[in-house]
Amino acid sequence: MRYFQQLLAFASIACIGHASAPDTLAGTSVITSLGASNLTTGAACACNKLCALYSNLVIFPSSANYTEQATYYWDVRADLSPACIFLPTTANEVATAVKHLVQCNAQFAVRGGGHMNFPGSNNIDGGVLLGFNNMANYQVNEDTIDVEPGMTWYDVYSALDPYGRTAIGGRLKTIGVPGLTLIGGVSYFINKYGFAMDNVVSYEVVLGDGSQVTTDSTTNPDLFWALKGGGSNFGIVTKFKLKTYSMPHISTTIQVFNESSTYAFTKAVCDWALADSQSPVAAGSVLTITYNVTTKEMSPSLLGVQAGVSNPPSEFKNFTAIPGVSKIHNVTTGKQWASTLDSPKQMFRVMFAHHSMIPDADVLYSMIETWKNAVEKISDVQGLYPTFVANISPASAARVAKTNGIGNVWGLDDEPLIWWQFSTGWDLQQDDLRVEGWARQLTEHLHGLNKHKGLARDFVYMGDAGEWQDPFAGFAPANVQRMREIRAAYDPNGTFSKLNWGGFKLGY
Repeated sequence: MRYFQQLLAFASIACIGHASAPDTLAGTSVITSLGASNLTTGAACACNKLCALYSNLVIFPSSANYTEQATYYWDVRADLSPACIFLPTTANEVATAVKHLVQCNAQFAVRGGGHMNFPGSNNIDGGVLLGFNNMANYQVNEDTIDVEPGMTWYDVYSALDPYGRTAIGGRLKTIGVPGLTLIGGVSYFINKYGFAMDNVVSYEVVLGDGSQVTTDSTTNPDLFWALKGGGSNFGIVTKFKLKTYSMPHISTTIQVFNESSTYAFTKAVCDWALADSQSPVAAGSVLTITYNVTTKEMSPSLLGVQAGVSNPPSEFKNFTAIPGVSKIHNVTTGKQWASTLDSPKQMFRVMFAHHSMIPDADVLYSMIETWKNAVEKISDVQGLYPTFVANISPASAARVAKTNGIGNVWGLDDEPLIWWQFSTGWDLQQDDLRVEGWARQLTEHLHGLNKHKGLARDFVYMGDAGEWQDPFAGFAPANVQRMREIRAAYDPNGTFSKLNWGGFKLGY
């Protein structure tokens, strides 16, 4: 009974709207179906103010849909217990919310698609969560599309499908537009069009004082540059204008191999990364090796996509030549392809770890063998689902930013890279620290070996990184300094470092 009394008391008092309400609850324990957190004065104040203005858009722990919203995440580790959840419908409501959050000194998190698996990057214990479920409007233009931050990439591809066009965005159905775009954004077509960030024409942004600005190549151009890969350090983007490209058809391939083909697969991966052209055919992939801890077998696989009609897709001929367990080639549309690539919410607890290297088939194969042997050290972890991922960053992808007159914050050299990654899933919270320690130690060990061989690179992509890693350490130092100066200019009071502190932050 006390549990329900606490919930009801919080929900009712927070909406009273008088000055004493925040102090009434500050310091009390807010118990939810997901856990408990201590309600601060700031959170109580902000929840109270938001509820007084937008009672139908604020969710409290006693609300029927609280658990649904508080668990709207891919990674179970992201399930936290916000004091309240605000679901704005317009940019003006976002701006008003930020003003009240600052006035109340309330900590807060911001969620787009909920795919970032860094606990605290898009949810919060005891603070205010801003979720963009209600902001999924779009406008298709001649060669751009305006999208709000509540859209997934599947929503974008669906909106463009009737026009035979596509945008440069996420490879999986449920990935959100804002998170992927702000951290850089890997797509199937980076070899020709660059990363998602390189294809943003303008941003509409709510700054740390609640004011709103538009930024593009001529208006607030410094902020425009900083948002291209700078993450959540500068403001909340409420609208993205994205370039679109004519692509009525794509050619796809799904290929699965057995363990005996692992070296040939690894060689094809490196050859694919090294391939370079000044006029490339737009094509990209998802390259993974799973390990079954029961059968003790690895299984390499390729998801390949190429613009236009080619059956089988010609850009993946090196993979197609390898004998495989199964090979499925098709000609389809971007929408149809994306509809099959789901990554369901609450799939499992999952942790990433990643570094970059110059392609070398022998070294990469040795790393895969070392990873396989190391997985056996944690094979008793319940629900263990280990995957080795090889994301390709071709030289042509980096050249886009070097030749478009704008650039991005990464400052990558135009050299081919493989972003190798461990993606490790498991079931139980009690194994969190064990899996993190295993992933961290193995990742840094292999990266150290690659440094000794002259193959390692310092770049770390936020979308593939573990939460203990510092992506900014791999950016050009001059770019990091410039980003800090831009942050100081546009967020002088530190709203997006002190109050919105989750995720990969620039630091000081």
